[in-house]
Amino acid sequence: MRNLILIGFMGAGKTSVGKYLARNAGMAFVDTDERIVAEQGMEISAIFEKYGEPYFRDLETGLLERMQTDMEDSVVSVGGGMPVREQNRELLRSLGCVIYLQATKATILGRVQNDGTRPMLRGEDLEARVERLMREREALYREAAHLVIHTDGRDIPEVARTVLSEARKFGY
Repeated sequence: MRNLILIGFMGAGKTSVGKYLARNAGMAFVDTDERIVAEQGMEISAIFEKYGEPYFRDLETGLLERMQTDMEDSVVSVGGGMPVREQNRELLRSLGCVIYLQATKATILGRVQNDGTRPMLRGEDLEARVERLMREREALYREAAHLVIHTDGRDIPEVARTVLSEARKFGY
């Protein structure tokens, strides 16, 4: 199973880098959030509003379990909260080479400040919310990842080349 799994905080570049990488490496691209939206017939923010975060996290785990048998030669971009569950971190690692795309708080804020579609950013002051979530998730992302790639100040092609180059060192 030769999959590249991109994890990281929202706005780190998982989807943009993933699409570019898949297109240029001749691999399929899968966005787990998009698959959940398609399967549920509603946006993630609506799932959160109607059923709550635990229900959404159950959907993520179920999707990862199914992906264990139907994914090969794919670049997978996962939702920022997916690696929070220990079971999900294990499933991600068994699915392929997990790459943590890391960005600073300033970079993340610049990318998500005008995005009203992210349910985890609703509520308190945006900067405080991002800082808190990043602090909570950092160790979990590192635990799940085989590789860490910094994305600050780098364009999409450069990050994609680095991902591919580093993943090849791991036999992917």
